[in-house]
Parts: sequence; structure tokens; C-alpha cells
Amino acid sequence: MLRTGRRMGTARWNAALMAGVTSLALVLAGCSGSGPGDKQSSGGSTQTSGVTITVALASDPPPKAALAAFTKDTGITVNWVNIDWDSLQSKISAAATAKTYFADATNVDWSRVGQLGKLKWFYPMDTYIDTKAMEADVPQLASFTVDGHVVGVPYDASFMVTTVNTELFQKAGANPAPKTMDEYTEALKTIKAKGVLEHPLNIPFAAAEGLSTYWYETTGAFGGTVLDKDGKPQFTSPDSPGYKAAQWMVDALKTGLVPPGNINVTDSQGQQNLMAKGQVASTFSDYSGNVGTLYNIKASSSVVGKVKYLPTPGASGPAANLSNPDGVGIPKEAKYPNAAAKFIEWFTATEQQADFAGVNGPEKTFATYPIPSHLSAVQQMVAKGNLVGGKDLEPMLKGSKPVFEGGAPSWYPKFSNAVYTNLHAAATGSMSVEQAIKTIGDTANQLASGS
Repeated sequence: MLRTGRRMGTARWNAALMAGVTSLALVLAGCSGSGPGDKQSSGGSTQTSGVTITVALASDPPPKAALAAFTKDTGITVNWVNIDWDSLQSKISAAATAKTYFADATNVDWSRVGQLGKLKWFYPMDTYIDTKAMEADVPQLASFTVDGHVVGVPYDASFMVTTVNTELFQKAGANPAPKTMDEYTEALKTIKAKGVLEHPLNIPFAAAEGLSTYWYETTGAFGGTVLDKDGKPQFTSPDSPGYKAAQWMVDALKTGLVPPGNINVTDSQGQQNLMAKGQVASTFSDYSGNVGTLYNIKASSSVVGKVKYLPTPGASGPAANLSNPDGVGIPKEAKYPNAAAKFIEWFTATEQQADFAGVNGPEKTFATYPIPSHLSAVQQMVAKGNLVGGKDLEPMLKGSKPVFEGGAPSWYPKFSNAVYTNLHAAATGSMSVEQAIKTIGDTANQLASGS
């Protein structure tokens, strides 16, 4: 899934996006009639057999055979609508605001959980599915929980990771497995000094969401958090991890560790055009799965077999990886919420995720599917050798943490805009890091006070 200014840096989810958008009206029109069955207080039907539900996600559909098997087992037919991520968020918001039907199941992104929870646009999934039983096996469920309720169930496991081109590190005589930020920075400086690469580090400094998430991961590496559970900024002091992270990133650009052109490079562009082409030696905040789905694909990469996952260097040793997964939930205006719940339970189940991930044969594989959200499904992949870098990714997933202690605040989109706008400005030199951090902090305080 390729998102404009957003995470998931490969093009594997990009097929048929426009087709999904243009067909939306036709699909919704085809299922606009009210079906039979008991009605819930919201107007939704409790019927779960003989109905057609609309599932709207930013992805191509799963294998036809899998959906057919689901229909045979449940009597529920699925109309799958593929819409690009940005348009999907707009449509979800527009339908909820107007209290009109859009879909029975649709995207719940980690960054929108706080907003959706506060506005109560989605049903609590814990009233339909035993989410408590999932907690141990789905580490990222915490990122979808607000005020004790699960807004959506994660269906992939995306988290921020560090990638290194070990060949380039070794060519320079640099440590290819640094454990601390100091060791990591020194290794990059060595690569530059030895003339192996003039600019070895990829940081996407374009004013877009990818810059925000890069800073979050770097802040975590320096040993801190961005916001506390009440949404108050934790990065305004010069000795705070968030301040140090911003300074480190901007300094990396100014000292030439980062290519000058990166001032206008997004996360996906940096991954596809720089990291995948051997133009840089490392991306500090990359995306889990990219080694197998981008860097090891001959058609899109010239560094096949050379890029590895590295336990993210931290202040005194490897740091935790921050989560940024996708979930799926049920809008309050859904026509068949109970049927949608059955679909979500099936779609996110361990055994189904193992099939989608290719554990049980290519005919069951969901070609556009990233890493499963269930740890047990990931373990099956590792055991069968179906996950590139799986032995490295498994412990990272197990120890992954939400970006924000109290979940993404309802005002997250405005906060992220302030983050990437001001960090970009600091990188261009139009303001200092001190000024950028102060502006971001002031924005957070204003937003938190008004929430």
C-alpha cells in the first residue's frame, strides 16, 4: 500500500487505486437497498447470512477463492472497494459527519484512532469480538485502544525499523551492526570519510507525514516519547530526547550525511530511489517488510541481498520499534455490523493471515499483504522461511510500542502537520531547530488544551 506522504514505502499496494475510486459510486449504489433482518438501535441489521457487505480498504482484494470460502461458510458476500488511503480517510469522515452509509467495514489507521474514538464514529470492536483474547498474540492492539475500547483490529503489522546496506558499511570498514546512536553516527561518518558514499544516510525531509514518523522513531531511539498520555509535549527542553532527535536529523543534513536533495524527498521516494538503488547506505526509520518486498526485488532494486534489518540503535543500546499499523473497523452507519464483525474476525485471524502471507502455498497468498499482525502467524512464516529477515523482525514486532503513550490524540493530523512543516523549515534553514521545536510544542499545548 503506497500512501502519499504516508508510510509503507513500496508500490505494491498501488495497483487499481484509481479504479477503486471511480467504481465507488457504482459499488455503493449496488448495495444501497436495506436488507431484511432485525434492526439495531443505530439502524443496522443484525443479520449475518444472505447479506452483502461492502469492505473499503486501500488495497487490492484477497484471493477470490478465499472470499468465496468465507461466503460459503457464513453466507456473507463481500463487495471489496479499493480506494487510495488519503481519499479513503476523507470518505470515512464525510460519511460519518453526514451520518450516511459508506461501508460496513473500513480502515482504522493507527494515527486516526484517537480521533475516531473521541468522535465515536466506529463501533467498539470489543463488543463484537473477544479482543481481550488477542492481546498476547497481537502486540499492536494497544495502538487501537482508546478509553478501554478497541476501535479497530490491526490486520497488518507495520513498525518502523532501521535498514543498512551491509556491503557498503563493510567496504568502508564501518561497523555494520552498531548498537547505539553514537556508534551508528560514527559508522555513517566513516562511510562518508572513506569516500564509499558522499551522502550515506536517507532522511525524507519533504514536508509530509513520513518526516513526522521518522522523528518519532528517532525520538524513541534517543530514549524518549513525543507526547505524554495527556497529549502534552515531551520534547521542548534542549536536553530532551525529542529535541536531540530533531537536532541530530537536521545536523545530518547540514554536515552532508544526508543528500542535499532530500529536502524535497518523501519517505517512499527515499526508499525506492535511494535505498533500493544503493545511493545511500542506511535508512534509520524504514518500514518493516521493505527488505523482502522492495530491496530484494530485482525489478525495483540494485541492492538485492545486501540490505538487512538492524536492531534500531538507541541511546545506550537497541531501542524499541514504534508501531504504525493498519486496522479495520465498523462504522456506526454500517448496514450489517454483525456481518462485518464476522468478516473482520475471519480477515484478521491467525490462520487466515498465515494463508495470506504465503505460509500455506501460493494459491492462498494475498499478493499485496504485508506482515501479519498476529505474532503466531509471523512465527509460522519464520519457521517456514517465508519472511525475509524474519528472525530479526519477530522480536521487533514482539517488543514494538505505540507511537503515543495514550494513543494518537484526536487532533493528531494537525499536530503532525506542525511537526513536518517546522522540521522541514529547520532543515531548509528558514528557522532554527530551537524555533521549530518551540512552534511544534506550542501547537501541541494548544491542541491538548482545546481537546
